[in-house]
Amino acid sequence: MLLDTPVPSFPVRYGERSRGASPNGGSVRKLPARHQPTPKTEHYKLIAMDIDNPPLLLLRDSTAEDVAACAAIYREAVRNGTGTFELDEPDDAEMARRRDAILAQGLPWLVAERGGQVLGYAYANQFRPRRAYRFCVEDSIYLDPAARGQGVGRLLLAELVARCERLGIRQMLAVIGDAGNTGSISVHRACGFEHSGVFKAAGWKFDRWLDVVMMQRRLGTGAEATPTEREDLR
Repeated sequence: MLLDTPVPSFPVRYGERSRGASPNGGSVRKLPARHQPTPKTEHYKLIAMDIDNPPLLLLRDSTAEDVAACAAIYREAVRNGTGTFELDEPDDAEMARRRDAILAQGLPWLVAERGGQVLGYAYANQFRPRRAYRFCVEDSIYLDPAARGQGVGRLLLAELVARCERLGIRQMLAVIGDAGNTGSISVHRACGFEHSGVFKAAGWKFDRWLDVVMMQRRLGTGAEATPTEREDLR
């Protein structure tokens, strides 16, 4: 689960990368920014106004070539974090299998990239496998340690929410490992999630008990109308 801390916004401009612009160079202040889709691509591109040769932040659909980077990010979270309760680090092949399972459901797996480097990823998975849960998903977001605190997690979550709304999903749940994971809790709250409960001492990791915090966000019309069945929600 996401380990990222929201920080105040600052002025930004948006646009396509110019042919002579370099995705490297310059240093970005550790601040998030608003975002908007580039026409037709649904990719999100961000350029800060107050730096020279600004790097470009791109949110896009993942590809098979991103699996190794996503796996490395996740393994670090398994080794050092309490956001995931997994204890054994998955290899690249297992990560590819998990991504394939998400895509097979017609659900999004996104990556955030800057200068050709994957900074983090996010995906939605059906909350439970039984078919009645098909309009309810759980989000997962993981960031490279160097990308935390820059608003990347919030941008990924906002795009994930938008993608799932367009699919006709009606509820998104956050199952956040460790009640002390204030960064993840704050980012979800900033994206419209509300606290819905706590499972006390549900996990044992790093020789201590860990709670699980549940948060929830309505998508689209939520429970106010009958959902529309779609073939791409399998």
